[in-house]
Amino acid sequence: MNRLKELREDKDLYQKDIADYLKIDQSNYSKYELEKISIPLEYLKQLADFYNTSTDYLLYRTDERKPYPKSIMKK
Repeated sequence: MNRLKELREDKDLYQKDIADYLKIDQSNYSKYELEKISIPLEYLKQLADFYNTSTDYLLYRTDERKPYPKSIMKK
């Protein structure tokens, strides 16, 4: 199952709910879940924050659902 769909359904949300959160059309969001089009980095980062996970988890680069620790950027 697509991870975006899995995470959304775990929160009992509809595609329209997530599309509204991202301020995009539901039909475009549906294409992301169906992997018909690539999700833009901006939305990927927003979804990782929303679902409290990492972009790597959303991209199947890891099976670890827990997000990475926040780093402190040094100046």
